[in-house]
Amino acid sequence: GINAEYGGIQPVQNLSILQAVGPERKMKWGHDAINKGLLAVEEILKETAGKYCVGDTVTIADLCLIPQVYNATRFKVDMSVMPTITRVVGALEGLPEFRAAHYSRQPDTPDELRDTSS
Repeated sequence: GINAEYGGIQPVQNLSILQAVGPERKMKWGHDAINKGLLAVEEILKETAGKYCVGDTVTIADLCLIPQVYNATRFKVDMSVMPTITRVVGALEGLPEFRAAHYSRQPDTPDELRDTSS
């Protein structure tokens, strides 16, 4: 299911793996792994999504989706081919809890990455 797919995406983008792959190959490596995994998640969400990943209630699948999409952006994955994921992420980002939990609003976020908007 969805969490199994996330398990296949996240480990291959860990810093230690990207360092082993090397600086000249890490962007392609991360891009390809995330793209493949999120395309599989997109297919699952076509069947399970309501407002969120699984119906209209936030689940662990939603909690896992946000960081994967952040990394997809970081590795320049084309999210326009994943409309279900994009829609779900938009709904999640509208929730105050998700806005408050965003990495740019954490106490240890470096100043240059900090979001000071309300």
